[in-house]
Amino acid sequence: MTKLTHLSASGDAHMVDVSAKADTKRVARARGRVVMAPETLALAVAGQAKKGDVFGVARIAAIMAAKKTSDLIPLCHPLPLSNVSVEITPDEALPGLRVEVEAGVTGKTGVEMEALTAVSVACLTIYDMLKAVDRAMRIEGVELVAKEGGKSGDWRRED
Repeated sequence: MTKLTHLSASGDAHMVDVSAKADTKRVARARGRVVMAPETLALAVAGQAKKGDVFGVARIAAIMAAKKTSDLIPLCHPLPLSNVSVEITPDEALPGLRVEVEAGVTGKTGVEMEALTAVSVACLTIYDMLKAVDRAMRIEGVELVAKEGGKSGDWRRED
């Protein structure tokens, strides 16, 4: 196992100093899903949720969350994101909504936390938008799918 970079030699949590690192292009992709009753999915797809456009609101929430990640995760560096794209796809086989986010930056540190935060908040927003009709919804499978760039190189989930 590699050394945890957010711990000092004495074991205290600290923000990693990235000032000596070169700026490089970095991309991260994450995904998650909200499992719900078939009737709830149909309501969301038809645009009939009482709170409004589930897809549009969740997409905006994801982008806002990516931009605010360093405010939520204590040891994350604030990043000048160059891209956050959000796809929300209905899946009748779940049944539910699949959320995928790609975040990009040219900087000294990666954007994995931004992509994961964006997916998480999109899923929470979907839950909030539809909870009046289906409190049994489940948020599942929030995970990093891939990362590109940086000193550690590229990584892809193998499933």
